[in-house]
Amino acid sequence: MALATLTPERLTQLHSELKSSYEALKDRDLKLDLTRGKPSPAQLDLSADLLTIVGPDSYTSAEGTDTRNYGGLDGLVELREIFAELLNVPVDLLLAQGSSSLTLMYNTMSFAMLHGVSDQATPWIRSDNAPKILCPSPGYDRHFALCESLGIELVPVAMLDDGPDLEAVRALVANDPAVKGIWAVPAYSNPTGAVFGEDITRELLAMPTAADDFRIFWDNAYGLHHLTDDEAPVLDVLDIAAEAGHPDRVFIFASTSKMTFAGAGVSFWGSSPANVAWFKRHLAAQSIGPDKINQLRHARFFGDAAGVRAHMARHRAIIEPKFAIVHKVLEDRLGDSGVAHWSSPRGGYFVSLDVLPGTADRVVSLAKDVGVAMTPAGAAFPYGNDPEDKNIRIAPTMPTEDDVAVAIDVLATCVLLAAAEKLAA
Repeated sequence: MALATLTPERLTQLHSELKSSYEALKDRDLKLDLTRGKPSPAQLDLSADLLTIVGPDSYTSAEGTDTRNYGGLDGLVELREIFAELLNVPVDLLLAQGSSSLTLMYNTMSFAMLHGVSDQATPWIRSDNAPKILCPSPGYDRHFALCESLGIELVPVAMLDDGPDLEAVRALVANDPAVKGIWAVPAYSNPTGAVFGEDITRELLAMPTAADDFRIFWDNAYGLHHLTDDEAPVLDVLDIAAEAGHPDRVFIFASTSKMTFAGAGVSFWGSSPANVAWFKRHLAAQSIGPDKINQLRHARFFGDAAGVRAHMARHRAIIEPKFAIVHKVLEDRLGDSGVAHWSSPRGGYFVSLDVLPGTADRVVSLAKDVGVAMTPAGAAFPYGNDPEDKNIRIAPTMPTEDDVAVAIDVLATCVLLAAAEKLAA
């Protein structure tokens, strides 16, 4: 039933029924966590061979490098060749680095702040006005926190089903030279699962900007994390940008963090020849080279690009049923309520749930009080401020299937209770 159509008397009765159901949940002593998009133990077990694949007599790379020693700032070529194919980046323009792509993003943004994005560019920190970054929202909270830590102003733009609101982006970049860049998660965006359309991608790479040092921070974090056979394509954004006359516009990031071991993966950084030279020049001041032993074991574990795809199919087999449970429970409990709708991602790690405006924070608080931890409401928006207080991020990968079903059922009760409270007020 659509709650907004109920008579005041029926709404009061429903609120009483929901309150009783909610109070009963407290007796179950639940301790469930849907806060972060972590791989489950079963997913981590898929990569167990990484722990033994490089032994004491097998530490030499394909080019004859002793991976135990210093050097090799670009990373091992055999691993770069595998991911160059997967990420659609020429191998000589792709660097393999440490375990965290977020670290590479922080470094890139820091280098831009301190040195400018080229030898000729003004350091962002010396600009006449504080630099600004456009933040498609709902979006990735760690992107936003990174910019905040560097004193960069966050400017929200709406995230639509096929990418950011281009009309808003055009207006912002055309008139304000302080707008220095935009975050982009092109495939299965966190948390909505949006996939950038090719037309939108091409326009982002080609559009005129008031800042001549405008950059796109292209975080392809989930590009290989498919949940359906309708797989998002990985576009050759470097070639598209060059054709559009902006060869240096895009910085590409990716990692194996959710493919192998979340705390011990390999990250990747790609861009134009000029940008690669720029990044390596500044990177060399802080690093003599990445962990090549870890890169070697990843290269041997995957073997080739087909090996990565097969590995990701095994991940899909584990997590796809959990997403199916989320959708089924939400549909069963909330489908005709009129107070919620949610994303149906083709890949990635999250489901984005929109509840009755003004109730998201209340829903999260209600869930917490009965033992179901959710990401704070508003976390997917710059400064943690969801102006409508309606968005909640669901991360179903870590719990078991049974626990996902219980957690989403509890969440649905909290959504209905919070909505009934607001409508009856």
